Amino acid sequence: WFNPRKEIYKTQIVEPAVAFVQAMGDRLQHISNGIQYDTRANGSGSVMRIYRDVRFSKDKTPYKEYVGIIFWEGAGKKTENPGFHLGLTGSGAGIHVGLHGFHKPMLAAYRQAVVDDKLGAELVEVVTAVQSAGYTVGGEHYKRVPRGFDPDHPRANWLRYAALFASSENIPANIVTSDSFMDVCFDHFEKMAPIQRWLVKVAQTIDV
Repeated sequence: WFNPRKEIYKTQIVEPAVAFVQAMGDRLQHISNGIQYDTRANGSGSVMRIYRDVRFSKDKTPYKEYVGIIFWEGAGKKTENPGFHLGLTGSGAGIHVGLHGFHKPMLAAYRQAVVDDKLGAELVEVVTAVQSAGYTVGGEHYKRVPRGFDPDHPRANWLRYAALFASSENIPANIVTSDSFMDVCFDHFEKMAPIQRWLVKVAQTIDV
């Protein structure tokens, strides 16, 4: 099914996505000049591959039903760094800012940050600000506080998180195809950016 439609995918999806990456990547420098992007569309850049890795999945559907775009901040693998994410489907778009899963060093750094007087207090402040702006904050995973931490700590609930990210409501398809889409995305990114900045601070404590 896909092969005869590859050219349509390239011209109507990939090429506009790459143009978006270039334009938004430049614009995101106003939020932080450490934000990185890559216009390659082979999976190594900001536009994620359409092919799914089905080796260890029960779902053998070969292709993703969405277009994923990522802008990240930090060294190493892009998916292991805090970032700005955009997901596009036929029904609209979703925006997420943060990290959808902490790798082991980041998880350890995150937990120490939660119980740190300064960083822990900042976490509560940024989450409150982002939620007050109308976004949801997710990442809670564990049922219990991890071993070695006080279950009665005032921020113990945050110790149950294995990720930390803010999410927008769905952006309707008519906005995605409009001239205002770039501005709408940037506005969301800017309002959710406190989560990004806090996670970047935490990442900078790794191996320190």
